[in-house]
Amino acid sequence: MELNALQKRVDEWINAHGVRYFNELTNMAQLTEEVGEVARIIARRYGEQSEKPSDQQKDLGEELADVLFVVLCLANQTDVDLQKAFDQKMAIKTQRDHDRHHDNKKLH
Repeated sequence: MELNALQKRVDEWINAHGVRYFNELTNMAQLTEEVGEVARIIARRYGEQSEKPSDQQKDLGEELADVLFVVLCLANQTDVDLQKAFDQKMAIKTQRDHDRHHDNKKLH
């Protein structure tokens, strides 16, 4: 599914099930909270911190989807065409970083 289709799907959901979008500052705070939840799972499951039994039940995919949902909300309410922005970013990264990491001995 293309990002613009996801943006439309989120907008339709907000209009059908929500009252309205939270304002941009509230959504930014929510995004920070959701990214923190992802960080907690990653730090405990893949990092050096001990994973508590309550953390083992956390679903990384669900938390990443929460991040995506809020990003899509922010894109919608700030009139960002996320598909266009993503495609432009990939073109920049492809041109700029094509050979950048090939000689990095830390990655081999």
